[in-house]
Amino acid sequence: MQPERRKLNILSDILGHFYKSGNELLFSCPQCKHHKRKLSINIEKDAFKCWICDYHGRSLRRLVRRYGSFNQRSEWSEITGRVDLSSFGDDLFSTEIQEEEQKISLPEEFISLANSSLPVHARPALKYLRQRGVTDKDIMRWKIGYCPSGEYSDRVVVPSFGLSGHCNYFVSRTYSGTWPKYKNPQAGRDIIFNHLYIDWDSDLVIVEGAFDAIVAGPNSVPILGSTIREKSIIFQEIVNNDTPVYIALDPDAEKKSMYIINKLLEYGLEVYKINVSPYNDVAEMRKEVFEERKKEAELMNSDNYLFRVINSI
Repeated sequence: MQPERRKLNILSDILGHFYKSGNELLFSCPQCKHHKRKLSINIEKDAFKCWICDYHGRSLRRLVRRYGSFNQRSEWSEITGRVDLSSFGDDLFSTEIQEEEQKISLPEEFISLANSSLPVHARPALKYLRQRGVTDKDIMRWKIGYCPSGEYSDRVVVPSFGLSGHCNYFVSRTYSGTWPKYKNPQAGRDIIFNHLYIDWDSDLVIVEGAFDAIVAGPNSVPILGSTIREKSIIFQEIVNNDTPVYIALDPDAEKKSMYIINKLLEYGLEVYKINVSPYNDVAEMRKEVFEERKKEAELMNSDNYLFRVINSI
């Protein structure tokens, strides 16, 4: 049986009856469960989109991984030649993930900028954020504050919260030109920034810093100048949840980007690379520009990974 036919059989077993409309196959959407068949699937393009809830992806494997049985996932992996992580069990890194969560305190002088009534000395911090395109909605979403005095004086502070709801890290950035530009706490960086708010079933964007993440959107994680290794907490979560990943690191961190992409591909994950150039980082972009770049992101595989590595030599 042809691979396309085998794929169609698996999809129809998972999603039920369908009808054809040109090159599209229309199924009921398992995400929104709308009564009409509005989930459009194109097997040749390896893509899907629901016209009701906008659930979409550029890899049908995502549908099979999330809604298929063990045997269906295994057969799909056999057809496509990709690793089926379910064969490793439900929690590939369960022991490591259950390690005790890091908890730290925000500076005593921290004042939230999400308050409706702010003191006069909040104005410079707000002015700085406005100049960077940070909106009131961003301030609320990212719980941004500032310190008018103390060790982190004249700095905006972007806190991070772990699964327990406690602060597990924070980033501070000067708005008065003092040195160093960034001043962060003496704490471990093997954390997931805002782990509490991450949706592992949705696209996850990996960026360098906190202001990059603000532009990239709520389901983005700054790696704080570090990288992602197999033993890191974020790598374990990505693999266990089979999360689609978009890499949007600074252009001068190409080797780091390719290292992360290679590691994720080794686990058969769905990985995209966003073109950040000619900007120095994501934070320099307008949000609508980033969204366009994300839509145009390149789906990575072993072939184009090797092509990029060879061209960089």
